[in-house]
Amino acid sequence: MKLNKVPASTGVQWVRQGIRTFFTQPFALSGLFFMFMLLVSLLSIVPVLGPVVALALLPAATLGLMAATKEASKGKFPMPTILASAFQAGKERVRAMLTLGAVYAAGSLVIMGLSTLIAGTDPVTMSPDDVESAAEVLQRPEAVRGLLISMVLYIPLGLLFWHAPALVHWHGVSPAKSLFFSALACWTNKAALLFYFLAWTGVFFLVSLVLVLLGTVLGGPQLLAFLLFPVAMILSAMFFSSLYFTFRDSFTTDDGQQAA
Repeated sequence: MKLNKVPASTGVQWVRQGIRTFFTQPFALSGLFFMFMLLVSLLSIVPVLGPVVALALLPAATLGLMAATKEASKGKFPMPTILASAFQAGKERVRAMLTLGAVYAAGSLVIMGLSTLIAGTDPVTMSPDDVESAAEVLQRPEAVRGLLISMVLYIPLGLLFWHAPALVHWHGVSPAKSLFFSALACWTNKAALLFYFLAWTGVFFLVSLVLVLLGTVLGGPQLLAFLLFPVAMILSAMFFSSLYFTFRDSFTTDDGQQAA
């Protein structure tokens, strides 16, 4: 495997490719993302171990969504079983993916603890379909401070795991090396990733603006609350669809082919 440095403008291209690929199979990709969210939500309500297991499964679930995008980009219909791709690649790679999951869960728990300690408040949770409670939370300075601290602390963890599941699954890279190469690839293509996040921020902002205008003109907070959850799910599914392209373009094989 070799790192591939891409121009900064590639970040915007990744966003376009993710959105375009999503619309080739919108029902399949949004349905898979809903299944992913449903699984995480169900696990999260299980006392004690449920939230930890949900965190540990996130790398594998993310890989499943990337594999679905890969299929859709080839004009194929991704079946529901593709969501479990990480557990269909042999014992060694399954073990490596579970190791990644355990490290991710441990890192997330550490960040939650640090965030609570630094901010002096409990972790903030908001339901995406409850506009009023979200607005109330964001009016509390200590809650906003806690959210900002969590976001900053999650950046290093996110960079470590950005490409790691794909490296483990598609190329058999060990968990430790996958984390290292993921962080190195993100740093190498930091300009493209910056443009990528700025482009997605613009997309989310524009869609939010349209929703607010529709709510104001047509139905007020009730219509906004009705539309927010499905639109947020669709946008999130598009975002996860774009992850595959960030990996594909950031690495090449030894013979110069794309990584996946």
